[in-house]
Amino acid sequence: MQRITISVGDKLSADLESIRAQRGYQTRSEAVRDLVRDGIDRWQQENEIAEICVGNLSYVFDRRIRLLAKRLAEMQHASHDLIVSSTSVRLDHFYTMDSVLLKGATTAVRAFADQVRAERGVRSGAINLLRVDAHEHHEEVGLHVHEGQSHLSPTN
Repeated sequence: MQRITISVGDKLSADLESIRAQRGYQTRSEAVRDLVRDGIDRWQQENEIAEICVGNLSYVFDRRIRLLAKRLAEMQHASHDLIVSSTSVRLDHFYTMDSVLLKGATTAVRAFADQVRAERGVRSGAINLLRVDAHEHHEEVGLHVHEGQSHLSPTN
C-alpha cells in the first residue's frame, strides 16, 4: 500500500469527516479510499467502454401514460438476456419506481437503459454500472463446474 498525503480546505475536511461519521468508517483514510475508488470508477465509465458489466437501472414512471407500463414490460422481455431481475415499487396512485438489475455487454446494457429513459413518462432514470471481468478460475481447484457460465469479478 502506498501513502499519499494531501492538503484540503476546512470545508472539504469537514465534509469528509461528516461522510466518515455517517458511513461508519473508522478512519478518514478508509473514507478517502472509497471516495477515490468511486471517482475512478465513474471516470472510467464515462471514458472507457468495458466489455462486460453488471448494473442497476432505476427509474420512475407515470402509469397514467397510455400503454407505458406495457411498453416498459415489453422492453424488458425483449432484453431478457440482459435482465437478472426487476422490482417495482408503487409510490402512489400514479407513479411506480422500477429497479432493474442487468448483466452483459456494456454497450447492450447502456442501450437498454437509454431506450427506457427515452420513453415519454419515464423520469429520474439513473444507471449505475460496475465493470467486471468474466473468468472461470478459482482460488481452490474443483469447487464447481461452470457449464457455460463465468464468474463476474469487479475490476477494481
